[in-house]
Amino acid sequence: RSGRVTGVQTCALPILTYPRQFSPGMVRSLEVLVAVAETGQMRSGAKLLGLSQPAASHHIAALEREYGVTLLDRTTRPARLTLAGARLHAQAVRILNAMVDMETEMRRTGQPSISMLRVGVQASVATTLTAPLVSLVQERYGVEDMTLHAGQSGDHERLLRTKQADLAITSDPFLDLDGLERHSVLRESFLLVLPASDTGPVDSLDGVQARLPLVRFANSTYAGRLITQHLRRLRFEPGRVIQADRSSMITSCVAQGMGFSLLTPTLLIDGMVENMALRICPLPVAGLSRALTVVARKGELLDLPAAVAAEAKTVLSDQVARFVGDIGTQALRVDAT
Repeated sequence: RSGRVTGVQTCALPILTYPRQFSPGMVRSLEVLVAVAETGQMRSGAKLLGLSQPAASHHIAALEREYGVTLLDRTTRPARLTLAGARLHAQAVRILNAMVDMETEMRRTGQPSISMLRVGVQASVATTLTAPLVSLVQERYGVEDMTLHAGQSGDHERLLRTKQADLAITSDPFLDLDGLERHSVLRESFLLVLPASDTGPVDSLDGVQARLPLVRFANSTYAGRLITQHLRRLRFEPGRVIQADRSSMITSCVAQGMGFSLLTPTLLIDGMVENMALRICPLPVAGLSRALTVVARKGELLDLPAAVAAEAKTVLSDQVARFVGDIGTQALRVDAT
């Protein structure tokens, strides 16, 4: 007996043919092109995707061989997209976005849980928030595969723009990016942070600077740019400056008597957990603050972004009260999400 099925009328379907095979390797090469174009550097683009610089160069070369064009003008520093490169970049963005949209749609179709989640977390609160957030998304939403990236707001912008992250907890709400939903976590005022051994007056930054150099975030960070703008408004010109891009580096220097700093309560949590010897006071001139926001691609994660914002708000408020104390709690402003 044959395996033929009878009694069913069939019709021939057209066979779709493609002039080129769109392989997984081609998709990765397009991701590399987009990352290099977004970051402006081969090395930075490779780092964003977890590749070595030679591997990223190999992907770009593969695209150039495939299409018989030059994609990067390598005579300039940094290298720039050629006309062909700009056109392929625009197409690559559309293709990669369509693939992410397809993946999201398939994950949501007939599936009540979110199986995969990629999250960018502000480096200064990553240690505090990681465990509670992992518990939240696993227990409430059934997330099976979760990837977390700790970094600065600039890192999160690139991850969201290139669709390498679904959600970010960040100090920059990225108001210039379309298609995002935003949920407030909290707003916090900056505080004056000195070594515990310092007993001098704190009624003016000039007076503090006369005895200690300023230790602050570098201008490459969002917090650093906020501080620079605030000090310029006050016409305060620090004579001696130590710059760093991590709050733990700053608090370590201050605790060792190397200077003073301007930090928010959540930026102080890690240092206070380590029992660093710090003296915390209100700023002589108020008006400097930052906000933490959950940013996610609109409509893709159901109510998960709002739940993450609420959990982050609770955890951070509790940790500030526990480790920074009343002065930290008074510097927080927690609004409705």
